[in-house]
Amino acid sequence: MFMKYLSNVTTLKMDREKCIGCGMCKIVCPHAVYFVAEGKATIIDKDACMECGACARNCPVDAISVNSGVGCATGLIYGMIGSGGTCCGGKDCSCS
Repeated sequence: MFMKYLSNVTTLKMDREKCIGCGMCKIVCPHAVYFVAEGKATIIDKDACMECGACARNCPVDAISVNSGVGCATGLIYGMIGSGGTCCGGKDCSCS
């Protein structure tokens, strides 16, 4: 089971009309947000999205959008690479 974040706050959006069903979103998503069936990807657990942006960056047809660079994913990533504290965008945060 993956960590859940706040309900209904993620910026993740998908245009299923553009989706070609390649499955890259499912492959790169660290939190199993996607399922691919019948030639299309579907967001199955939007609240598990940590807004890392991996899905959007790897979608060959730009069917996915997410405002990466916000939220806890950014704080964790910046913390791991040494570019600031492990914050989540607070006013006293070195990575916001």
